[in-house]
Amino acid sequence: MSASDGGHTSAQATGADHLAARSAVEIFTPSTYDTAVPYDLFAHLRRESPVCWIPEPPIGPWREGPGFWAVFRHADVKHVLRTPEDFSSHLGATQIRDPDTPADLRFVQSQMLNMDPPAHSRLRRIVAAAFTPRAVRALERTIAERAAALFEQGECDFVEVAADLPVWTLAHVMGVPAQDKRLLYDWASRVIGYQDDDYAHLSTADVESLTPIGRLALAARPELGPGVNPRSRAALSDMFAYAHALARTPVDGESVMAAMREGGLTEAEFENMFFLFAVAGNETLRNGIPGGLLTLLQHPAELARLRADPALLDSAIEEMLRYWPPVMHFRRTATRDLTLAGRPVRAGDKVVVYHASANRDPSVFADPDRFDLARTPNDHVSFGFGPHFCLGAHLARAQFRSLFRELLAWDVELSGSPRRLTSNFQNGLKHLPVRLRRRS
Repeated sequence: MSASDGGHTSAQATGADHLAARSAVEIFTPSTYDTAVPYDLFAHLRRESPVCWIPEPPIGPWREGPGFWAVFRHADVKHVLRTPEDFSSHLGATQIRDPDTPADLRFVQSQMLNMDPPAHSRLRRIVAAAFTPRAVRALERTIAERAAALFEQGECDFVEVAADLPVWTLAHVMGVPAQDKRLLYDWASRVIGYQDDDYAHLSTADVESLTPIGRLALAARPELGPGVNPRSRAALSDMFAYAHALARTPVDGESVMAAMREGGLTEAEFENMFFLFAVAGNETLRNGIPGGLLTLLQHPAELARLRADPALLDSAIEEMLRYWPPVMHFRRTATRDLTLAGRPVRAGDKVVVYHASANRDPSVFADPDRFDLARTPNDHVSFGFGPHFCLGAHLARAQFRSLFRELLAWDVELSGSPRRLTSNFQNGLKHLPVRLRRRS
């Protein structure tokens, strides 16, 4: 019996489960997140239905799906993430939305993010060899200099200010010419913000300022019809045209991408690694840094505490990541029939872990809804857990550290209303208007 034929709701679920599922469909609906992450609903489901079956109704161009098991407790989230033999990243990939065709599934399965050991382990070793803490430390001075250059007195949209740093850093480590770095911004926007009309077709790169390969990529941008999966090969043909052209172009031998090519990536693996860096390497910072600042502004006593004791910066960054997780969930697929928190999960079922809920689990975090810059320990899962723990965590923390260290030298206040990204996946802001004034 399949997950879509009523077996989960009629044979396995109680009346209370039906109520929970009807309420929890809000978690699946992207517009839920237009105003806030539904932490109250997460808290209710953690208590009453910590592993809950959620339907996937059609939403806009997103066709109806078979439904999935949502996992809300910290311990269960960690269990799923650390046992790929039971909960695979490869079978159905790591997004709730199923790839549209078998060819699309095979395409995303070739990405490291969507692999299981041992295939995943091989690629991770190649990446790790080029992306070490030592390499990040060598970058920190230039990152700090870039962060300091981003601030100027007056009003600005801090989302744009914050977006510059990860895009500049990624261009630097990937060997992308500075003239083309805005392409990275646009590609990431289309992929991570496709549920939001403002991001789905974003194109901000100035064709006149691009390199020849950048202009060729822009010319190759596909015209997407309604319902086309933004993570499909067809939707990203311009990105991959650029990646292949870049692979044939001499670049700085110290770039991460050059080092990975030398480490044995095939052409297809290089192409998909380019996708992973350009998108996953971008989204954490683009979402997390503005979210961290807004959280500080909403907790002025904690901001004052940080200004009085800058030594709290490292723990403050971890608390920002816990309190405002940039990515709210990831999907796995059950490899066999099993039981999870008392629920009978069938082979092939989608299992979606909610980092945003796990980070507020009161069994792990005392007073979890309180923002505490000195919180310790802080076992958040915003960078994942297990085999897929984020390889770029060192680099992300370095960028957080550089930007917020510089920000302490400025008075910051909201100058307008923040606007959230419409997405059930990314915890992001589209606009954060602020006023900056250098402190005397």
